[in-house]
Parts: sequence; C-alpha cells; structure tokens
Amino acid sequence: MEILKYTPAHNNFRQRLQDFLAEEVTPYADQWEADKIVPKSVWRNMGQAGFLCTDVAPEYGGLGGDFLYSLIVAEEMTKTRQTGLLASLHSDIVVPYINSFGSEALKRKYLPGCVSGEFVTAVAMTEPGAGSDLAAMTTAAVEEGGEVVIDGSKIFISNGLNADLVVVAARDPAEENSHEALSLYLVESGTPGFERGRLLEKMGMWSQDTAELFFSKCRIPRGNRIGQKGTGFLMLMDKLQQERLICAIMAVAGAERIQEWILEHCKQTTVSGKPLAKSQAVQFALVEMATEVKLGRTFVDKLVADHIEKKNIVIETSMAKYWTSEMLNRVADRALDLCGDFAMSEKCQIVRAWRDAKIMTIFAGTNEIMKGIAAKFLGL
Repeated sequence: MEILKYTPAHNNFRQRLQDFLAEEVTPYADQWEADKIVPKSVWRNMGQAGFLCTDVAPEYGGLGGDFLYSLIVAEEMTKTRQTGLLASLHSDIVVPYINSFGSEALKRKYLPGCVSGEFVTAVAMTEPGAGSDLAAMTTAAVEEGGEVVIDGSKIFISNGLNADLVVVAARDPAEENSHEALSLYLVESGTPGFERGRLLEKMGMWSQDTAELFFSKCRIPRGNRIGQKGTGFLMLMDKLQQERLICAIMAVAGAERIQEWILEHCKQTTVSGKPLAKSQAVQFALVEMATEVKLGRTFVDKLVADHIEKKNIVIETSMAKYWTSEMLNRVADRALDLCGDFAMSEKCQIVRAWRDAKIMTIFAGTNEIMKGIAAKFLGL
C-alpha cells in the first residue's frame, strides 16, 4: 500500500524536472565539483523553469503546490551527483522564513526573485564559537532609529558565495534572556559592512559554495527584520520540523541511489569467472542494505504524509534525521567495501557519494542533538 498519493500534476512535474536535470545539471556535475561552485545562471534557469519555491503562492510567482513537490525536487536532485545546486535548502529551509513570517512588504519585494532564481538564499546561524548552540550566539543586532546595525561573523554557511539574500540570526546584546534576544534579519548582497570570507575546503559536497560571512557595522532597514523583535528562536524552532524532514528525505533518496548502483555493479562485475552477486556473502550484504533503505523510505513517507496534514512530528523528524543519515552512511560504507580496489578511483560513483554522506549526520543539528531532543520528549 502506497503511503503518498501522487496526482497526474505531481507526476508531470517530476518528469519535467527529470528532463531539466538531465539536460542542464547532471552533465556538468563533474565540472562543478572541480570548480567548487555552481554557476548562478543555473539557479536562474531552474527558477524560470518553475522548480524553485514550489509552495510559494501564485500571487508571488510561485506554484502554490503542496509538500509533495518539495519531496520530488529533493529526491530527483540526489540523482545528479552534485550538491552545489542545493535547491531544497533555498526552497524549503530558507525561503519559508520569509514566506511564513515576513511582512507583506518583504514578501512582495523578495519572494518573486526567490521563485525565479534571481535571489539565491542562505541562512546564517552557525558561528565559530557557538556551533549548534543558538544560546551561545554572539552576532549582535542593535536597532538605531529606522535601522539595524549588525556585527559578528558566521561560518559553514551553505550558498555562502552565491547567496544574494541571507537570513541572519542575531541577538540584542541588551536582552539578558538568550532566547528572547534572538531575531532574524534579511541582508542583501552588496550591503555595506557585509563581506564574504574564503570558500571553505571540505571533505565532501565539493560543488557546494560553503563560506564564512562577516558583518561589521552592517546597516539594514528595520523593515528587514522578519517577524517581531525577539521571536527569532521561536521561528527557528517552528521550521526545524520541515528542515529535518528534508534532511531525512535527502538521506533516504541518497541511500536508494547507492543501493541501486551497487546492486547493478555486483551483477555486472565478475570475480573468478562469476558475478559478485552470486556470492552468498555479497547477497546477504545487498539484502541488508535494501532492507534498511526500505525501512527508511516507509518511515519518511509516513512523516511526509503527517507533515502535509500539519501534525506535530518534532520528535519523529528528529529521530528520522538521525537514523536516516546514519543509515545512509552505513549503506555508503558497505557499498564502498563491495567495490574493492575500484573504490580507490574517483571514477567509482560511490566515492563521491560516500564523501557527501558524511556531513548529513552533522548539519541541521548534529545527531547527538537529535537524540537529546527525542530523549526529552520521552521524559528522560
């Protein structure tokens, strides 16, 4: 029994996206990995084709679609073998802050560009000395008349170089309550006092332009604050369910791609005159991988259905984020082992997939934090 019900419109959208990615993304994945960045023109092409911010209302240029469209984009992007064009981050993690909490003026100013790809977005939370601890954040935002002055730095910011618009988390230094001190602000590229640092060298996700961001007496209009002052923590918490669900979707889809590839590899690769897949040890390994992938798919599809129904599944998405990301790494490790000597070559598809999988246990909240959240809900 299928958990998710796709309409002909969903299926048509998936086919159009597959055609777009096959022509404009996948053929260039290797070059983007070498360049360590994706051309901004690809973001615009993807937006103009209607594949960004699919949940944004038509009045702002969007499709007004349900979360299944986001699921489709996340799944299909895993097949492209690149991570620089991180559409789900833009569409389903960053832009929802504007779409859900932004003033009407901010929505009309920025949402059409986010949909079209004119604005590539990033969210700046992580700091060199704070990591995942929002309460330890030191980036300051001080309101002066009709302006807000931001001072501080951020690190490990995805889309850091390509971003035209950044959602910045900063705190009022005069507010003692660390949670009530936090607010979210929109900072445009080119704003005086906003500078980008170096492109960070990473173990994986080479084509993703992850960078440092610096704010020194960076002045923005007070109207660029998202929501009420001091509500940043609540907004971040409100969107973490979807963010972690997106991560779980990406992890399961990535594991499915690895499992499909290694299955064919073992069928076609011969050792001592017979296919690897005829070895009982290899068969058992492949069955174990396939079982874990199916368990992950069933769990995530159920959570997607619950999310669409607007159920509170904070604990479940925390569990899913940690389990699926660790499952992805288990599948990648096992697949790499089955590749034998071929795993030493960059021509082996699993090598890149293995590298890219490692970060999944860290971003959007480390898996240790996910377990801590679930422990609290269990009354521990």
